Amino acid sequence: MDFSAMNRDQILKDMEAREFDLLIIGGGITGAGIAYDAVTRGMSVALVEMQDFAAGTSSRSTKLVHGGLRYLKQFEVKMVAEVGKERAIVFENGPHVTTPEWMLLPFHKGGTFGTFTTNIGLRVYDFLAGVKKQERRKMLSAEETVKKEPLVKKEGLKGGGYYVEYRTDDARLTMEVMKAAAAHGALAVNYMKAEDYIYEEGKIKAVRVHDEINGKTAEIRAKAVVNATGPWSDKMRDKDAAGKKRLRLTKGVHIVFDQSVFPLRQAVYFDTPDGRMVFAIPREGKTYVGTTDTFYDQNPVHPKPLAEDVDYLLKAVGFMFPEVDVKPEDVESGWAGVRPLIYEEGRNASEISRKDEIWESDSGLITIAGGKLTGYRKMAETVVDLVARRLGGNYRPCRTRQLPISGGDVGGSAKFPAYVESRVEEGVAAGLTPGQSRAILEKYGTNAGDLFACAKDGGEDGLPLDVYAVLKYAVDREMAVKPVDFFIRRTGALFFDIHWVRQWKEPVINWMADEFSWSADTEKQYREELEEALREAVPEM
Repeated sequence: MDFSAMNRDQILKDMEAREFDLLIIGGGITGAGIAYDAVTRGMSVALVEMQDFAAGTSSRSTKLVHGGLRYLKQFEVKMVAEVGKERAIVFENGPHVTTPEWMLLPFHKGGTFGTFTTNIGLRVYDFLAGVKKQERRKMLSAEETVKKEPLVKKEGLKGGGYYVEYRTDDARLTMEVMKAAAAHGALAVNYMKAEDYIYEEGKIKAVRVHDEINGKTAEIRAKAVVNATGPWSDKMRDKDAAGKKRLRLTKGVHIVFDQSVFPLRQAVYFDTPDGRMVFAIPREGKTYVGTTDTFYDQNPVHPKPLAEDVDYLLKAVGFMFPEVDVKPEDVESGWAGVRPLIYEEGRNASEISRKDEIWESDSGLITIAGGKLTGYRKMAETVVDLVARRLGGNYRPCRTRQLPISGGDVGGSAKFPAYVESRVEEGVAAGLTPGQSRAILEKYGTNAGDLFACAKDGGEDGLPLDVYAVLKYAVDREMAVKPVDFFIRRTGALFFDIHWVRQWKEPVINWMADEFSWSADTEKQYREELEEALREAVPEM
């Protein structure tokens, strides 16, 4: 129960009581990856996050661990090679949160891609990314392309490319990396805002933090401090000393349809009339479409899909899938995410590189910004290498290339399907149906046994066993503090099954209120937060 929401106060006390080798500010995928890398090398590690883990960009992406095919157009060969190889590592170390997804890239007369360019591009992509033989690209005729996805535009269709990407749940990936770091001894707390740096002889020696849940303040001492706050990186640098290079935030929006109105059966990556690329991906009875790419200059805490964002994506759907007559009222839910990109003069939002960069200040503050979800492990390795050189300790080399994340220790991705089938009866014995048991195994991997143990306790407050097991586990083992944590970051339901959220929100809130002994005011506040999140998830038109 070390990573339990019930233990937050004790974890903070433990953080105050010692000096750490490394303190990380930011609990998205980058911060989680740095924590996991550092602690497995032998460093003492603390991490604070001002919201919930993965509440920012790391729960609002396209949900793909992809190799960056689009960056070939910008001749970013090194990035394609690096992230292409990294996606295979992410899959091997966490097959329960990563799934191979064959992607169809149709090309039409007059479009961005043609037969020759697609063939060469995908061939180069396979080579640079080190793609497995069974997952290498295939070239399809127009007839074969339509057979793969009958809804695709047939007028002017010349053929298609067929290649593999990897679908993920970004927030759950972040959560599993964070849990792995905690299991190895890292101390991590959500809703803990870093407010000020504390200096000794011009060097940062501690960070003053504020607990957003109980209002307490504390000081956490560390030999090295890393700023991994994504869209807030500049703000955290400005508290120290502003650097010359700055971030340029861009917003990406995705919208979700039920398969009854958009019955897509094959993931499609297609170009739009304005030359951008958009994904349409089927997932668990839904189809989601994205993303937009526009500059964003507002508070990144609550980015929202706007009417013009939805209109752009609806037009993109109409352009590539003319037989699909989707309207604004067909949009079930959606989300907006903010990308922290390194500012490049004169480039539009889609042209700015997704490369990462590290900045060091005179005070010792290390900032990592930019980058992609897929490259989180390599980014972490680079940062921790820098920290290790600075500290000069006898630390182990990076181990995360072959180190499973929490729930992923099944002996490799090839063994995961057999592992799931071998454990289904364990869930049935706990009172779950075979389908519920399998769903938990596929989502939680080797941690499923803990959820089955929760199920044996029996449902409470009107909660069925499967909902109760996931909720109990989220609080006890994943530091879910609020209802929004559960419905957004621990389950993803707000984005992909909003009706389920509406169905279970009251019993979930009631159970959490009782478990945490919330006051009436606190319960009201958290209920209003969830209602606001529900409103934001349905774009206004």
